[in-house]
Amino acid sequence: MPTSTRSEMVCLKLVLVLFILCFASTSTGKEEEGIEEQFTEELLLRPLPDRKVLAHFHFDTRAPPTDSYGRHHRIFPKAIYQLVHKYQVREMELSFTQGRWNYGRWGGYDPIASSNVKPPGVELWAVFDVPQDQVDASWKNLTHTLSGLFCASVNYLESSTAYSAPDWSFREFSGNLRYGTLPREAVCTENLTPWLKLLPCRDKAGLSGLMNRSSIYRGFYHSQRLHLTSGEFNSKAVNYGIMLEQTLTVVLEPNTLEAGVTRSSGLALQPSWSLSSLFGREVGERCVLAKSSNVYVQLEGSLVSVLKNKWEETSAYEADTLSYEEGSLSNPSFELSVSPNRIIKEVTSLQPEGPSILYHYMMENYSDSKPFELEFKWKSPLVWSCPQAPLRASRFLMGSGNERGAIAISLQATKRSDDLLVADIDEKGCRLRVDVFQVVPWYVKVYYHTLKLFVDEKPQSQAGIIEKMRVSPSEDKVSPGVMELILRLPCGVRSAAITLEFDKGFLHIDEYPPDANQGFDIPSAVVSFPDFQATMHFFEDNSSNESPLVSKMKERSSVLSYTEVLLVPLTTPDFSMPYNVITITCTVFALYFGSLLNALRKRVAEEERRLKSKAAKKSGRVPLLLSKLLAKVRGRPWEPPQAASTSSSQISYKLIFKVILVAGIAAGWQYHHE
Repeated sequence: MPTSTRSEMVCLKLVLVLFILCFASTSTGKEEEGIEEQFTEELLLRPLPDRKVLAHFHFDTRAPPTDSYGRHHRIFPKAIYQLVHKYQVREMELSFTQGRWNYGRWGGYDPIASSNVKPPGVELWAVFDVPQDQVDASWKNLTHTLSGLFCASVNYLESSTAYSAPDWSFREFSGNLRYGTLPREAVCTENLTPWLKLLPCRDKAGLSGLMNRSSIYRGFYHSQRLHLTSGEFNSKAVNYGIMLEQTLTVVLEPNTLEAGVTRSSGLALQPSWSLSSLFGREVGERCVLAKSSNVYVQLEGSLVSVLKNKWEETSAYEADTLSYEEGSLSNPSFELSVSPNRIIKEVTSLQPEGPSILYHYMMENYSDSKPFELEFKWKSPLVWSCPQAPLRASRFLMGSGNERGAIAISLQATKRSDDLLVADIDEKGCRLRVDVFQVVPWYVKVYYHTLKLFVDEKPQSQAGIIEKMRVSPSEDKVSPGVMELILRLPCGVRSAAITLEFDKGFLHIDEYPPDANQGFDIPSAVVSFPDFQATMHFFEDNSSNESPLVSKMKERSSVLSYTEVLLVPLTTPDFSMPYNVITITCTVFALYFGSLLNALRKRVAEEERRLKSKAAKKSGRVPLLLSKLLAKVRGRPWEPPQAASTSSSQISYKLIFKVILVAGIAAGWQYHHE
């Protein structure tokens, strides 16, 4: 080989090595800067006062910006990435919910109740980064894509009668926001399986392995939620590309033998529970693609306050520290089978009950050979309550009949509303802000001029209570009715109510669902309290900052609650009447013409046989035998003589005349009765 060729090969190898080193340093720099895909899995367990347990799964997947990372991903789901870029989705949230959250027993003033609790059925809202005239087209395409992706009827939201465009009461985005709900959508495993397929390990490893279908769907409430935020189309958002948040909130009742044990105090002991009793499974090996895998047990502030009093009674409580004994928390009220890796305390709490506590368990030290099995055992009965929103919202129907009615939204003060009220104070005094957002289908024709306000059961003028109002009346078969309100109620209010009268419309027979007699659903109204923020301030350290769940609980979000879904009976036609008319008409015609043709055909055959027998008798036996013999010799079938052809023709004419006469009478009778 020539010397020049060898030198060229050496130079080429050196250039290739330098290129690889530069690429490696660049990728290492990106990882150091945090520009990489991330996935975390977390589970929050919380005992509830009514002998149930809240399980909240939180999965967080993040993809770097496409400009710096590219379009190919190792962890982030490809379907979501393509959906965001094809329809230019800036923010979207989709939820499938079965059951209704009990705000009175399970709380309404915490981050989970305000951000993760959803109305029954399907709720979808999305913000698009497209021109105003293209938002509706993007919304329709998005609904069809999500319908196929999650095996649901989300495509029904493409109709203009099924979605609305809130202005300011639901979200801050104006103009490019679309909102729609399907209250009657059934939720089943067909929706959960595609949701799990978006996870890197699906339900084969990690915390998602606890999602036993039979355990989840026997719960009193479960809601699977998907929320994504995209910075792909925002030049200012250079720190992140797409953030996908998947949550599953389930309320379960433990199945234990100690559920009915009653102590001498007369109080029933709370049922002890474990991961196996709740889900029928244990946590084995964590998902290898997860950056962190954590389990938290949360004790609410009111429960911690009750525990402090119990510890003080037994002289086992220390003000600043929690003591351990043989790997378990030593206190007279409960016991944890596994010692937590650390305890996260809430620094400052807006709740009057006091701060809450998180017991943190890391899954890095557990595997299939050494599974994580956590047991929470109660030792003594306790009574506590969850933090409530300032006002408890509910909605119901008034009136009777299938013609008119009224919708009423009721706001009732909670037990601790006086302690929570830190609202705006202006020249009119202390005022509590309440935002109301309600969507009503077009066939429920609401008369917004009939709006009436009642404060402490006394009628009030709209000018003194309503600060801002936006109404979009419904249009038949085009758009639903939308109402957005900002109310300013006195801080000491005990009750408030809003009433609206409506008329029930009429639908075309093709617009009725198969179960029309069950009634028609009015979606839940959204009631929020912007003056109150559901947030928890935990002790700042590096490990807590890495947890997306703890970081999410630190975010400030308005206290929000959903009302009941209303069932409105409309005037429904008798769908069986067309069927009855068709069947009885066909039956009468079949019986009439069948019997007539049968009788006519039978008479003709009998008359022909009788005439043939008479002709055979008149001709005699000898000619008859000769004709049969001749037919046999020729090899032809024997035919009797046709001597009475004239008489048979006369008889056939008579039969034809009878048939024509009967048909004419039937036609005349039908014409006369029409």
